[in-house]
Amino acid sequence: MQKNFKEWHKNKSDIHENKQRPFFHEQEVWFASLGSNIGFEQDGVGESFLRPVVIIKKFNNEIFWGIPTTKKNKKGVYYFRFNWGKDNGSSAILSQIRLVDSKRLFYKIGQISDKDLKEIKKRIISLLE
Repeated sequence: MQKNFKEWHKNKSDIHENKQRPFFHEQEVWFASLGSNIGFEQDGVGESFLRPVVIIKKFNNEIFWGIPTTKKNKKGVYYFRFNWGKDNGSSAILSQIRLVDSKRLFYKIGQISDKDLKEIKKRIISLLE
């Protein structure tokens, strides 16, 4: 798969220098500009390199832990299947948890349930043991 690192670096510079941070909360699902990444790290897609991300821990107005998602029905200890709206099923890719600056957030697309957020956190903790 060919990756467009040059275009991503232009976008990344623009996000860093010009993007305003939106207001966000834990539990929300946002399209975030995750970029073009190395190897098996989850990439964003399209011109803005976007991918849906679940916000699982907000540290302040600038940074949070996010988990990229996929529409594919993934199974196993590194995934958690959930629904966040009518006909919006996704799998959280637990092994891809990362610290994200809120400047990467583009727009909110939904919210997961309290129950699913608790389960995601429980599964992340179990991966660390």
